[in-house]
Amino acid sequence: MQKYFGTDGIRGPVGQMPITPEFFLKLGWAVGRVLAKNKTGDSNPMVIIGKDTRISGYMFESALEAGLIAAGVDVGLIGPMPTPGIAYLTRTFQAAAGIVISASHNPYTDNGIKLFSPEGTKLGDELELAIEAELDKPMTTAEHLGKARRLQDIEGRYIEFCKGSVPWGFNLEGLTIALDCANGATYKVAPRVFRELGATVSPIGISPDGLNINLDCGATKMKALQKHVLETGADFGIAFDGDGDRVMFVDDGGEVLDGDQLLYLIATYKSVHNDDFKGVVGTQMSNFGFELALKRLDIPFVRAKVGDRYVIEEMNKHNWTLGGESSGHIVCRCATTTGDGIISALQVLQAMKHANKPLAELKQGMQKMPQVMINVPCVDKAALNTHEGVKAAVQEAEATLADAGRILLRPSGTEPVVRVMVEGKDHNQVKQVAEELAAEVEAANL
Repeated sequence: MQKYFGTDGIRGPVGQMPITPEFFLKLGWAVGRVLAKNKTGDSNPMVIIGKDTRISGYMFESALEAGLIAAGVDVGLIGPMPTPGIAYLTRTFQAAAGIVISASHNPYTDNGIKLFSPEGTKLGDELELAIEAELDKPMTTAEHLGKARRLQDIEGRYIEFCKGSVPWGFNLEGLTIALDCANGATYKVAPRVFRELGATVSPIGISPDGLNINLDCGATKMKALQKHVLETGADFGIAFDGDGDRVMFVDDGGEVLDGDQLLYLIATYKSVHNDDFKGVVGTQMSNFGFELALKRLDIPFVRAKVGDRYVIEEMNKHNWTLGGESSGHIVCRCATTTGDGIISALQVLQAMKHANKPLAELKQGMQKMPQVMINVPCVDKAALNTHEGVKAAVQEAEATLADAGRILLRPSGTEPVVRVMVEGKDHNQVKQVAEELAAEVEAANL
């Protein structure tokens, strides 16, 4: 079991262990030590460091840089860049690893890191355990110190990569797109991608000040974009989260399309036009209506545990190229190695352009079932599956829904909460069952 690494790297409140400059210094050194053991030849391995726009990124960037250099590793500094962009650049620069300083959709008061392998994929458990083993050792200075340099023309490289994920000649001329960049890592590159493909772009959330990342904007808070779409008369809206690996859409009527609906649109297109398309991986939280819609199209569907790592593991197991979560974290392996909000958006637009129909019409092929999720604060998430009162409440709730619904109690991998999810045909019944079950979990004082 990892001591520090969770399902999506390391994350938490700034100033509290392990999100401190002292820990990041040691972490950079530990990563460098592991990489230095595997180096070939006389040159130092190189690690790329990128970040989102939160103010604490400056502090942690410097700490990681110093630790890596002390371990004998060279550093390539990128600055603000979407998480999937750093995965891509790690591959193209043939770096030994890529590090992203980000807390994704969390507020600016949090921060964390994600690590990518030379292939642009998340690090495996074996490497994370090796890094944690080094963290327990005294910090030393390598005989041959590393060097740092700022990499050039980074934005242009990633923009061209995104545009290259759709066929040559694909364009968005005649479309007006309302764009919400969450005052985060996509604030520079996303507007350019869609403009260079011919769209008229009306952006919001492109003025980061270090404190306003994800603040009442972005893929987790859609009201700002919904309002912007209606006020501007845009054809649709696209929202990213703070580090750019999630995407959500808004149709021209101001209605939100979540990750399940976007996956449905992509899958519908690829099932006809891509010979290597075999099925879709969702998660335990994927809407049952999504599963039913795919079944009507004879598209195979399986559920993974929540988290992009588990989605990708299941995709690899079946050799499938498409998967994702209702949160808007979509992985299109035919185009890239990890979840990428911009590339996923382009896959949706490719399907929309081919159908020559607005999003409001295209989404009608999938009818979402009512779903209610309540986050319950939890101290001991491990006790969730053993508490007799909670187990009895779940059994009673399942009996109430009979065969017309679904219940899931899931400890969050990124927050100290239990997510109580109830799904069924009748919204009022679903809401009542979810509230009763959440109250039982809260009363258990887990």
